[in-house]
Amino acid sequence: MSSAQERLTDALYGLGWGAVKKLPEPVAVRLGRTIADLAWKRRGKGVQRLESNYARVVPDASPERLAELSRAGMRSYLRYWMESFRLPAWSADRVKAGFEPKDVHHLTDAIASDRGVILALPHMANWDLAGAWVTTKLETPFTTVAERLKPETLYDRFVAYREGLGMEVLPHSGGTAFGTLARRLRDGGLVCLVAERDLSASGVEVKFFGEPTRMPAGPALLAQQTGALLLPVTLWYDDSPVMKGRVHPPVEVPESGDRAEKTSVITQALADAFATGIADHPEDWHMLQRLWLADLDPSKGPS
Repeated sequence: MSSAQERLTDALYGLGWGAVKKLPEPVAVRLGRTIADLAWKRRGKGVQRLESNYARVVPDASPERLAELSRAGMRSYLRYWMESFRLPAWSADRVKAGFEPKDVHHLTDAIASDRGVILALPHMANWDLAGAWVTTKLETPFTTVAERLKPETLYDRFVAYREGLGMEVLPHSGGTAFGTLARRLRDGGLVCLVAERDLSASGVEVKFFGEPTRMPAGPALLAQQTGALLLPVTLWYDDSPVMKGRVHPPVEVPESGDRAEKTSVITQALADAFATGIADHPEDWHMLQRLWLADLDPSKGPS
C-alpha cells in the first residue's frame, strides 16, 4: 500500500468514527446494508474469498446458496463496522442491552475462581461489542492484542477506540505481548484473543471443517503456563438489534503429553468449538482472507 493509499485509508476510518456515530441508528443500519450490497455486487477479491471460505463450511451448498451466504455475510460484516463506529457513543445501558450470551455462567464462574480466564473467539459478529459488554455489564476489564496496521495512525485509532471501551490493548508484534498476558492471567485477570487466524505463519496445524489450517498457539500456551481457564466463545446476529453469543465449556489441558502435544490437543479443541458456532451461523463469520493451507499455497493464485 502506498503512502497516499495509507493516508486515504486512515482518513476514511476517521470519517467513519467521526460521522457514522452521529447518525440515527436506522440511518446507520440502512447505510451499512447499502454499502454491503454494493460491495457484494462488485464481486471483489474479498467477497470471492468469503464465498470460497463458506464453501468449506457448507460443502453441499449450491452456487446460488453460496451467493446468498456471501451477500448475508457482507451485510453482517458491515453491521459490525456500523456498530463499531457507533459504539463509542453508546450509553452503558445500550451496551448492556446489546448482547445476550448463552451459558454466561461459564465466564462468571471462571472470573470468580481467580484462576485467570482466557476467552478465545473467531472473527464472528461483533467481538468489540462483546468486549464492551464484558467491561460494562460484568464490570471486568481485560487485556487483548491488536494486529499492527498501516499506517501507524490507523493502528493508533484502533488502540484508542478499544481502550475507550475499557480494554488494555497490546501490539501483536514486538515479542512482549505473551509475557504481559501471562502476568495478567497469573494475577487472576481476563484475556480476550481473536484466535482462528494465525498471523505468525508458525501456528498449530489443526483440522478445520475437514481440512488443515493453522491457528495461533497463544491461547493453549497461556493456559498451560498460567493455569488459567480457557473458554471458547462464538457470536452471531439474528433479526433483532441484539447480538447473540455462547460461552462454551472450558477447554481442559491434557494430563499427559509434552508441551507441543498438549498445545496441539487444546488448539484442536478450540477449532472444533469455533467450527460448531460457525456452522450454525456461517453468514456471521467475517473471514475475507485466506485461511486454509491449500489456499495459502502461492501456486493457487491470488486470494
